Amino acid sequence: MRFLTFILFSLVSLTAAAQADFQKKLQRQLIMAEDGATITIEAGTYTISGSLSLEGKKNIVIRGAGMDKTILSFKGQTDGAEGLRVSNAEHIVLENLTVQDAKGDAIKTMNVNGITFKNLKAEWTGEPKSTNGAYGLYPVMCQNVLIEGCIAIGASDAGIYVGQSKNIIVRNSKAYHNVAGIEIENSLIADVYDNESTENTGGILVFDLPDLVQKKGGNVRVYNNNIHHNNFPNFAPKGNIVAGVQQGTGVMILATNQVEIFNNKIIGNNSIGTSIISFLMTERPIKDKEYYPYPTGIYIHDNVYERDRVRYQGQGRMGQLFKYKLRFGKKVPHIIYDGIVDSKTLENGQVKPESRICVRNNQNGSFVNLDAANNFKNVSRDASAFDCTHSALKQAVVSMK
Repeated sequence: MRFLTFILFSLVSLTAAAQADFQKKLQRQLIMAEDGATITIEAGTYTISGSLSLEGKKNIVIRGAGMDKTILSFKGQTDGAEGLRVSNAEHIVLENLTVQDAKGDAIKTMNVNGITFKNLKAEWTGEPKSTNGAYGLYPVMCQNVLIEGCIAIGASDAGIYVGQSKNIIVRNSKAYHNVAGIEIENSLIADVYDNESTENTGGILVFDLPDLVQKKGGNVRVYNNNIHHNNFPNFAPKGNIVAGVQQGTGVMILATNQVEIFNNKIIGNNSIGTSIISFLMTERPIKDKEYYPYPTGIYIHDNVYERDRVRYQGQGRMGQLFKYKLRFGKKVPHIIYDGIVDSKTLENGQVKPESRICVRNNQNGSFVNLDAANNFKNVSRDASAFDCTHSALKQAVVSMK
């Protein structure tokens, strides 16, 4: 028995030593890589105890043997926050691997011009919980961002998140069991299409938030996506902005401008199909004097809406409002506009054409204007005042070389 115990202990020790050697070798490769290099990670599951980082490089490819074939596991991570971090770089490709159970964000890229996430999975295993990392795939303050063929699972904020960036494409990807499936925040010129976002708290979010370096996003197109059954209970940490996203939200547009939502299937989201709201609706203080809290130039058209005949599932103030004050019951409209208007956008009592909220030609697209600015006194289901169009937005073009 003692001999068997010794053998087992020796095997465990050898495995731990091999994993530590792998981590050191991989980090050394990331540090020593010359511009233009390809770093290949063979198939296998590797236990990593600290963040991996690539800094100041150009034209680097980090390539695994395939999603679910090359797995970097950060379960029990003791050093650093991110799983993999890439910063101050140009033309980086990350592909064909999985990052699991990072202490913080799974894959974060910052100040990168030309970043490709391809056939990656970012996940937290086990039941989704507030102690999971905030973001799965997390490019921030980047330009020319391509996220393609990726999967994000279990993030306590957003599975696929693009923040304060410019020229963005998110396509052919899937997000589930996150608080927010896909989020575009304070970003310019983004196309989000041919994705599936399901079983999150909220399917796709387009936000502008205060207190960030890049103040105002816009020119965001969300189209040809399957945004369905996002009824997962919200597990974001208390105080997080997405902790206010209502369980059962398909699409949420918060305080941003020039957003076009079209040709999507927005189905089975049992609180709100699409909401268009001002930051004022959150009742959070605004200390950023340069922040603009109103949504403007929004165009919701040619989407398909369906929902189960159930009562509004969301909690909090919005839930109380719908259930008890407005008494929508099982007939909460699919498209909800809070009706809070910036007086500076008015001309002769009407919103200027470029700032209007336009809603047109949506299948089953019932609508309500909550008139929140007037304490919900004149709630209206009449969408005729919002039957308008906007010019097509600029297509996102991502340059990688």
